[in-house]
Amino acid sequence: MITAVIAAMSIRLWEGDAPYALGKGENDIPTLTAFLPEKPSKTAIVVCPGGAYWVLADHEGTDYAQYLAQHGVAAYVLRYRLGQFKYRHPAMLADAQRAIRKVRSMGYQTVGIMGSSAGGHLAGTASVHSALEAYPAADDIDKLSRRPDFGILCYAVTALDKPYGHEFSGKQLLGENPDHKLVDLMNLPKQVTKDTPPCFLWHTQEDDAVPPQNSELFAAAMRKAGVECEYHVFAKGKHGIGLTDKAPYKNAHPWAASLIFWLQQHGWASK
Repeated sequence: MITAVIAAMSIRLWEGDAPYALGKGENDIPTLTAFLPEKPSKTAIVVCPGGAYWVLADHEGTDYAQYLAQHGVAAYVLRYRLGQFKYRHPAMLADAQRAIRKVRSMGYQTVGIMGSSAGGHLAGTASVHSALEAYPAADDIDKLSRRPDFGILCYAVTALDKPYGHEFSGKQLLGENPDHKLVDLMNLPKQVTKDTPPCFLWHTQEDDAVPPQNSELFAAAMRKAGVECEYHVFAKGKHGIGLTDKAPYKNAHPWAASLIFWLQQHGWASK
């Protein structure tokens, strides 16, 4: 059932300065913007827009969140810190982990994380590295679990080096000439374990910016670890296509309906 969407004001992740803050401007303050279904939702999804860790693509943030809210799922768009403003790992992961905890503190039973392209890398990092504490605890919110209950990776970057990785995203996340151990840590298929949450992935064969092997290798690692993974590959479509439609999303790309069906199967979205 399609329900009305209510957009809330931005919510700061931390009351004071964020960990690793380089200033006090807008670009130094990570936030969440809520898109809520008309009826209360037991599930919420943190949405990480793509943009190569350089910008944040609104069509992979606001549009996704509105679509999810229309289908009864609360969505919170994360404005995380970026390489353009001199931020590097672990600042981005700190923002994602805090966002999961912040949303969980609002009383949701289930909290997932979703992202496209580099935002998919961030969502994937939060999924495979839930054992890694990216920032020091600040308050009671940080006593809550930082592990997402599920991940949604849309044409995600999962590697940062050759032959399939997106090297520009890697430079924005890790800087120039990072230690090879750090690059391996951010090579997500290598980091999948039995503790990685279930994931939904999709990609297109025509993607020549982030090759589909990024999703294929991640899905293969999930299967090897014995973790549930649903992976869709579409023959046509360039990188960054998103929903391929604007509100009210009556002609959204088929991956979106498949995602809602997957969420419904698990009881994370109303039927």
